[in-house]
Amino acid sequence: MKDWFSKYSGTHWKGKGELWLDPDGNSAHLYDCALSVDNNTINYSWLYENETKQGSFTFDGTAIHWCDSWHQPNSVQCSAVPNTWSILAVSHEYEVPDNPNWGWRSNLSERPDGSLVLQMTNITPWGEEGRAVRMIFLPEHS
Repeated sequence: MKDWFSKYSGTHWKGKGELWLDPDGNSAHLYDCALSVDNNTINYSWLYENETKQGSFTFDGTAIHWCDSWHQPNSVQCSAVPNTWSILAVSHEYEVPDNPNWGWRSNLSERPDGSLVLQMTNITPWGEEGRAVRMIFLPEHS
């Protein structure tokens, strides 16, 4: 991952995203989004109900911390998801009142065409995974 940050630091990306709020996962809110890489941080922004939301994944040398102004406003330390083909694959648990903790997984992948895909998945306490977010980015040319 360190090599990936070195290769892509200073790059900027634009794209389209999907947010699934439908419990059945059949209907998505579509939006514009952007991503940038700065040294050891991946910053992204997205538009929801005419308001810009921002998030980041920061690698401090030993751990990855994630925050998102809508999903997770307080930074959390994530656990690496082993044995994936993703550039970045992390997860963490979050509290749900009067329920067992739920899980959240984030993956950043690079497609063969050079585009980046950021996906986030919500995981129930019984292990069912539901799509939550997908953003597809193309490099922004100067």
